[in-house]
Amino acid sequence: MSVLIYLIPLALLLGAIGLGAFVWSLKSGQYDDLEGASHRILNDDDENNLQ
Repeated sequence: MSVLIYLIPLALLLGAIGLGAFVWSLKSGQYDDLEGASHRILNDDDENNLQ
């Protein structure tokens, strides 16, 4: 039972770190363009790259 004294604060700390990383990724614009990559992969740009 005395192990819970260490595990509960550790779990809360790791959860806070994860939440902080998620909020940071939102503020830095990681999720701004969700459809851009899916549209870029469909573009056929091979015509311009032929030599």
